[in-house]
Amino acid sequence: MEACNQTIGRFILLGLSYDPEVHIIVCISILLLYLMCQSGNMLIMILIYGDLHLHTPMYFFLSNLSFLDICYTSVTLPKLLAMIWNERGISLIECFAQCHFVLSFQSTEYLLLTVMAYDRFVAICRPLHYLFAMSNNMCITLALFSWLIIYFFTVPITILISTLQFCSSCEINHFYCDVMPLLQLSCSDITRIQVVIFIAAILLGIPCFFLTLTSYIFIVRNIIAIRSSKGRSKAFSTCSSHLTIVTLLYLVLFSLYLRPPSKTFLSDGKVISLLNVAIIPMLNPIIYSLRNKDVKQALKKLIH
Repeated sequence: MEACNQTIGRFILLGLSYDPEVHIIVCISILLLYLMCQSGNMLIMILIYGDLHLHTPMYFFLSNLSFLDICYTSVTLPKLLAMIWNERGISLIECFAQCHFVLSFQSTEYLLLTVMAYDRFVAICRPLHYLFAMSNNMCITLALFSWLIIYFFTVPITILISTLQFCSSCEINHFYCDVMPLLQLSCSDITRIQVVIFIAAILLGIPCFFLTLTSYIFIVRNIIAIRSSKGRSKAFSTCSSHLTIVTLLYLVLFSLYLRPPSKTFLSDGKVISLLNVAIIPMLNPIIYSLRNKDVKQALKKLIH
């Protein structure tokens, strides 16, 4: 273990694999994931802003989600690619910055998905009030709220993490700087940070989950009440893509943070974290394009 103190000023990220023989395979796989994520989400944004039929609240929030996924993967995957080629060192400032943006983008994603769940609730359960409830001003306000409010919680967490002492080891058993590995590595008192994280979870995390869950309870109830099978199928198709992404993200969240502690937590968590920072952002444009007639129609127009 490499000792860490104020004079070194660097962490060592251990990464995903310790076997040099699979470095090239891992590197190519991560590079392909990154390129697919970037190109897929950029394509979604181009389709939404280029097709007037997609200038609706649902696709406005989807474009925000695509831009967020582009930023999210850019914070973690390029550094992971560098680590595969033995560039495992990361400065304290770079580590804290990466931790801050990962936490911010991850939290903003859950807020955006909650807003999108509310949008689907109004569209299906209150269709006569949809134009008023989801006006342009309201959509912009909700999007800005999702992007900005999170910094009132992530900035204090980042500042508190930057004041910690790391005097036992510089080796982080992860492929990016995350809150939990840094807290486990520190030899300082982490009580204040844990309190701030708990408050953030109470004020943001739990409401997002229950608002999303409540929205879909009402949505499912209204879809079941529709008499015609064609009407039920049409109503369900408008929210199936969003429901798929929400389910995947919350399953990953619960697997990472709501599991009993163990000695292999970080090692097992790295695979789940890779799903969170690479696989799901790459799947977002695929799921929305394959399960959405409007997006497929816009894509056909772009091709022709």
